[in-house]
Amino acid sequence: MSEVIKTAYVLGGGGRWGAVEVGMLRALNEAGIEPDIILGTSIGAFNGSVIAAEPGPVGVQRLAGLWDELTGADLFQASVLSRIRNVATLQPAIHRSAELHLVLEHVHGADKNIEDLQIPFQCVASSIERAAEHWFVKGPLIPALLASSAVPVLFPPIEIEQEHFYDGGLVNSVPLGRAVELGASVIYVLQVGRLEAPLRPPERLHEAALISFEIARRHRYATALETLPTNIDVHVLPSGNPVEFDDRRQLRWRDTGDTLELVDGAYTASSAYLRENELW
Repeated sequence: MSEVIKTAYVLGGGGRWGAVEVGMLRALNEAGIEPDIILGTSIGAFNGSVIAAEPGPVGVQRLAGLWDELTGADLFQASVLSRIRNVATLQPAIHRSAELHLVLEHVHGADKNIEDLQIPFQCVASSIERAAEHWFVKGPLIPALLASSAVPVLFPPIEIEQEHFYDGGLVNSVPLGRAVELGASVIYVLQVGRLEAPLRPPERLHEAALISFEIARRHRYATALETLPTNIDVHVLPSGNPVEFDDRRQLRWRDTGDTLELVDGAYTASSAYLRENELW
């Protein structure tokens, strides 16, 4: 990448909790903080791609409108019978990727490339064959976003050039390290609230699995934060929505009824953070 990168937005994954990133992006925009590059994982890749396509207040307003469209709606129109059939016939996922593909086409159109976006943009997915992270930096945008968002069990892997990809959160849920590698000196981390909730030893059997998964989700980010060069400023924006590892709201992954509350809470918390740190 030939562009000089000073400021990076890093948008983490988190499904429905991605609504908080809308509030954070609004706060950053109103503070006059513009990115030189946007990096995203899963829902963070979706949110980031909209801002990269239309920077500034126009993009923030459009993103907020898109989330508003999703509020109370069923993103995935497949019938209950269809989902049961997928499980009963041992299909690799509950939903078809075509359902998410339609949503992304509605947002970006059918033929947009990553290079067409106004702000440099990259998103990450997990290669099945190589058991490694893969960064999409050019080429068709929608397949890259599909790959970054292909949550195992919910969606099947996405095939691109004879390689298969799952959700980027499996390998790099909050890609802080990527921003460092690319030379960013100021990094704004937009996370969905999980990082704000500390872990504890399990007290019940089911908690052992939940905590283990959360350690796997967080360790890459924690390592990047601990080894951060001293000349880099990192600002982890507060979500206003700490998500405990056993938060039962996570089971309602299709419920977007609290979108406005999540957006407003993150905007209030992030605006206060930016002002307290004299960034506004």
